[in-house]
Amino acid sequence: MASNPYTPGQVPRILAGRAVEMRRIEGLLARVATYGELGGPLMVFHAPRGIGKTSLLRAAQRGAVESGFVTAWVACSRQQPVLSAIAHSVARALERADAVPTGNRWRGQLDRLTVEVGVPGAKVQAEVARREPAAPPQAAIGMLESLLHEAATSVRAHGGAGLFLLLDELHTASADEMSVLLNTLQNLDGERTENPLATVAAGLPVTPEALTRAATFGERSTFVSLDVLSDDDARAALVGPAEAEGVAWTDPALAAVVTESRGYPYLLQLLGSTTWDAAAPDAGTRLTLAHVKRGLPVARDQLAAMHRARWGAASRLEQRFLAAMAAAGDGNVTRAAIAAGMGVDSRAISVPRERLIEKGVIEPVGHGLVRFTLPGFGAFVRSLEEA
Repeated sequence: MASNPYTPGQVPRILAGRAVEMRRIEGLLARVATYGELGGPLMVFHAPRGIGKTSLLRAAQRGAVESGFVTAWVACSRQQPVLSAIAHSVARALERADAVPTGNRWRGQLDRLTVEVGVPGAKVQAEVARREPAAPPQAAIGMLESLLHEAATSVRAHGGAGLFLLLDELHTASADEMSVLLNTLQNLDGERTENPLATVAAGLPVTPEALTRAATFGERSTFVSLDVLSDDDARAALVGPAEAEGVAWTDPALAAVVTESRGYPYLLQLLGSTTWDAAAPDAGTRLTLAHVKRGLPVARDQLAAMHRARWGAASRLEQRFLAAMAAAGDGNVTRAAIAAGMGVDSRAISVPRERLIEKGVIEPVGHGLVRFTLPGFGAFVRSLEEA
């Protein structure tokens, strides 16, 4: 049996349907490589979970490495200060590339920044760190600016194209950390010819608003929304990995999976995987509609588990919001319809609405409109009412 090439919940082996977004990232990198200067403002890709933000960034990272960049990857988290994670990721990247700046200045900057922002494992003693007051914003900005400048110029001095900083899950950063990051990049842009650096981030749909709140000029970042895949791109995401294993799809099988997934990248990988497992194909065989149907219950069970997890993580007020939204339909739902379903004034639903957007359960799709981010969630919520 050929190996299953589909990777639900992980970066896909073949990234389909993101050529336009990849070209935008490549444009930033080309500017750094050609002129040795800052690639431009922070570029932020935003979308609900499962749309492929991380996959896009990983593909960009691979391409950047091939183009001579040193890349530093940061998976932002509320459990760890983001600025400290940046410092450590950049340091590790330079060490791997054998491009660490010479002298004690670099190590001193790294140690100072890690202690000031509370990084676990800083070389300075923890007792000293506890005695130090929290760094004022300007101090943190100056330290991060110096660290990124030294790192980027060192990469260039060692023959590399520049430094490429990738920040995933940026929405988890605190407002203070976002402010420091934005101010740092703006300061570096003031001397862009001295800073061969590009920075790209990804986050949930709340990220642009959060960045703008953190610093008014955050609105000058480049925001790019990712949507579901077109039918053609969805087919490519299924066909490519199978072809690499010598396996083909029949047209009816492809049509069924594309329809069931509705262009949602995670579901495409899940349905591809369950179909493959049902078929257990050898090289030279084909995946058929019968295989799709045999694998579909497994995929639906997984999707139902995700639905239950999202429902269980919602507060009672949020669950009331979701129930009213589901009762209004599966497409775009108006604020007025949700408020009416809850029996409250439309102004009273702002808090649960914002919390559910922040959690990635729903997303805004226009003035006063929201929709569920996970296919089938509305039907799941309605089934709870019927039980």
